[in-house]
Formats: sequence, structure tokens, C-alpha cells
Amino acid sequence: MRARWVGGRALLLECGDADAVRAAYAEAGRRRDEGLLRCRDVVPGATTLLLDGVDDPARVLDDLDAWPTDPPELEDAEPVELPVRYDGPDLERVAGHAGLSVEEVVESHRAASFVVAFCGFAPGFAYLTGLPEELHVPRLEEPRTKVPAGSVGLAGAFTGVYPRASPGGWQLIARTDAALWDADREPPGLLLPGTPVRFVDA
Repeated sequence: MRARWVGGRALLLECGDADAVRAAYAEAGRRRDEGLLRCRDVVPGATTLLLDGVDDPARVLDDLDAWPTDPPELEDAEPVELPVRYDGPDLERVAGHAGLSVEEVVESHRAASFVVAFCGFAPGFAYLTGLPEELHVPRLEEPRTKVPAGSVGLAGAFTGVYPRASPGGWQLIARTDAALWDADREPPGLLLPGTPVRFVDA
């Protein structure tokens, strides 16, 4: 894991992959809870972790080799269950790309155990890892101008749910009525980094 300076009091940790980011994010949270790391914010990305507003960057750099690179086990964590209906407009296209039947695509996605790797694109949009390799599909060549809120999509190694209507190029296989983002809720986002997620039949 390498660290790069971002301004005078922020460090960008280059972790390499999603599992290493999860490990670093969990370790940063533990260190903050124990008072070993004082910073304003911890922001995970696809392969990086940003430590913003670090009080003692030199101390972080000195200890970085001791940070774990394997993500924590999730057996004891209760997953967030998202009720979905598998009726997305790209379901047959995904099945054709994967060489599976529609029913096999649904079963593969429903049986998988997902974890929120990071959030981005729009408030409440979580990038979930754990997608079976046979369901890794490219984005649409021409993005839609409007994707309905609650649409469940696939893109590359990720699955995600659009929290509100917006343009988007992910291949849509399902939909949910779950509120992914609610400004009056604390926290507003339903799916936070490190959260295990399962998709269940609505």
C-alpha cells in the first residue's frame, strides 16, 4: 500500500483492489474509534482510501506497514436486505452476454453476498462488490437519458441501485422500492461502505 500527499493534511492510500480498500477502511475506523487516528473524514474509492484532514500524517505514514490488507470477516454482520423484482429491461441482454438463461441470471444475482465497496456518482449510490464473474457485463454503449429510481444495474464487477431518477449506462435487471437516500434519516444513506447486502424477492 502506498500513500500520496493530497495538500498538506490529507493522504491518499493506494490500496490496489476493492478487498484491500475494505481492509484499510475497517482499520481506519478502528483506529479512529481508539483515538489512534484523528482525521476529518475517511473516503473509500474503487482502489484508494482518502484520509482527509489528518492531524498527524507522519504518524500514519510510519504505521502504514502494520495496516492489514485482508478485509474483515462479515459472518456476524447482519446484511441489509433489498426486496427486488427481477423485471429489468436489460435482463435478457445480460443473460445472452453471460450465456445463461434469465432464470439463471436471477438466481446467480439473488444468491450472491454483496458488500458496499464505496459510494459515489449520486447521493446514496453504492458500488457493491461480490457480483459473480459470469454477470460481469459492460456498460451500455449509449447511456439512457433517464434511469428510474430504484433500478438495479450491473456494470463491470459491480452491481448497484439508482437512488433517484438520473442518466445512467448500467444494464438494468431489477427494481426496488427501498429508499436508498433520505435526507431526514440519520445517516441519510441506507448503504454505507462496508455494509453487507442481499437482494431478496419483493
